[in-house]
Amino acid sequence: MSAPKLFQPFHVGGLRLDNRIVIAPMCQYSAVEGEMTDWHLMHLGQLAQSGAALLTIEATAVLPEGRISYADVGLWDDRTQAAMKRVLDGVRAHSDMPIAIQLGHAGRKASVEPPWKGGAQIAPDHDLGWQTVAPSPLPFTPGTNAPMALDKAGIDRLRDAFVAAAKRADNLGLDAIQLHGAHGYLMHQFLSPLSNKRDDDYGGSLENRMRLPLEIFDAVRAAFPAEKAVTMRVSGTDWVTGGWDIDQTIEFAKALEARGCSAIHVSSGGLDPRQDIPVGPSYQVPLARAVKQAVDMPVIAVGLITDFEQAEAIVGTGDADLIAIARTILYDPRWPWHAAAHLGASVKAAPQYLRCQPRQYRHLFDAPKD
Repeated sequence: MSAPKLFQPFHVGGLRLDNRIVIAPMCQYSAVEGEMTDWHLMHLGQLAQSGAALLTIEATAVLPEGRISYADVGLWDDRTQAAMKRVLDGVRAHSDMPIAIQLGHAGRKASVEPPWKGGAQIAPDHDLGWQTVAPSPLPFTPGTNAPMALDKAGIDRLRDAFVAAAKRADNLGLDAIQLHGAHGYLMHQFLSPLSNKRDDDYGGSLENRMRLPLEIFDAVRAAFPAEKAVTMRVSGTDWVTGGWDIDQTIEFAKALEARGCSAIHVSSGGLDPRQDIPVGPSYQVPLARAVKQAVDMPVIAVGLITDFEQAEAIVGTGDADLIAIARTILYDPRWPWHAAAHLGASVKAAPQYLRCQPRQYRHLFDAPKD
């Protein structure tokens, strides 16, 4: 029997990954004024012992008003950078797992409560709220505060903020950057004709709607060391008639590849409350497959990937090059261990954990290096 594809090494740009399992970014809503806290040290620390190939820091705002909520992580000044460094130093002291960061801006979906407090938008005149921005003055849901349309100065400030955050990410020694162009946040808002009603160079045609996300990608790619990966996360479709769809996603992916994008992570939805998502196991894999058939750069699939054989089939059949897990690894922080045991592969484990290896899986853990 050949070795399982899920546990074969892979390269994303200049970054070598030990296997094909990526930990997706997951908002924790546990920051204080943009600063990471002990929760992040605990959360990221346990995931860094999971046996996955790459750990991705949650959606990190490049500007204060770009946070999804007041409790989101940021990387816009020395203070937020120092807080992140403290967490990273703690994680790296006990793990050599590569770490990426997702940089983004929430746009009109910003200024909301954390999910366990209902997730409702907070008005700009509230102590914990602020005025949101977007490509067009269209609220995410009817009856909520409308965003302000970004003017050219605002767009330039936004692009500069992504560049500044990318430089801070490099200063922190992060291995890769993922730009957040999915789930209805600001770059996705520019891409979709449902949220972008502009009549200038940033709206109208597909070329114009792609302009800002591509400008941001170019600027970040130029600011981040060439040997380090810059990737993009996209929503393959809005799941709304007349919205962003897989054909437009493919054109966007081709444009990104031409600019040196290291990989594309294909998710879906999040832009419009009218979305009708056929949720089920691997429900987004066909979107990843369609993109994979159109580009040569690595493609990452995500979405209700919970079963070991399911994950192996996704990469084994070539639907995607890697799989990303989020809620799955929150529920089972040793999911990669268990997948390796099931498929007959091996994973890295800290020496403190080697004695837990079950007898029937005596080759599960790689021997520790001297």
